[in-house]
Amino acid sequence: MSIKLVAIDLDGTLLNNDKCINKPVIDAIKATRQAGIHVVLSTGRPLSGTKKQLDELGLNKKDDYIITYNGALVLNTKTWDTIFERGLTQEKYLKIDQLARSLNVHLHLADRKEMYTSNRDISPYTILESYLVNMPLHYRTSEEIIAENVSPIKMMMIDEPEILSEAFENIPKKYFDEYTIVRSTPTFIEILNPNASKGIALKELCKHLGINRSEVMAIGDAENDLSMIEFANIGIAMGNACEMIKTAADYTVATNLEDGVKEALDRWVLKTSEP
Repeated sequence: MSIKLVAIDLDGTLLNNDKCINKPVIDAIKATRQAGIHVVLSTGRPLSGTKKQLDELGLNKKDDYIITYNGALVLNTKTWDTIFERGLTQEKYLKIDQLARSLNVHLHLADRKEMYTSNRDISPYTILESYLVNMPLHYRTSEEIIAENVSPIKMMMIDEPEILSEAFENIPKKYFDEYTIVRSTPTFIEILNPNASKGIALKELCKHLGINRSEVMAIGDAENDLSMIEFANIGIAMGNACEMIKTAADYTVATNLEDGVKEALDRWVLKTSEP
């Protein structure tokens, strides 16, 4: 059965190390979309951190969609209508805030428009994330975050890789039952609604579009891509992917610096080269 939808991770997959998209990849994505195949960016970023790429790729028409916040929010990119949403309660935020303090790691959260942290010594990784995704960042105490009725969609523990590795190992098992917890980069642990992941979001979007699982390809590089790699009929690991993703994927292509996304589209979607 032919592919009707391709889900593509952003950082480490679609983007090169300068956070740009190589022109051959842009051309391959546009050719795929012109062939009537859905191309869906699937990212941990919020809406504001994807608009540049959506515009560059022309993925902002009435039948285009995006998976954001690692699957907690799926939107139509033309109307911004919500297709699927699984956010977090304020109670859930407070539990993770307390956990982060006990683990001695920094934490921030994001709603649809803004980021918040209750760490007076704001992590440089939080500041970097705010810059990369073009979101305002606010310092508030946890009590103020609750008082202002912030509705968290995603939370992130952020710190130096060695600190975060130790913290990840020390998260009690019960939290993995209450939340979706994935390590997306050496400096980020992402914490979501337990019913939110890229794989769940992709499944819900396919249901909305009437597309079968057998007609889906997914491309990624990091742990947070695992669920969509496993959901897709054809799961593709980038050459720079972590071993977990390479093991789970059906195929491995070139790295994000070597146009691996173009290779995947050419081989299994556009079929301009040997699979």
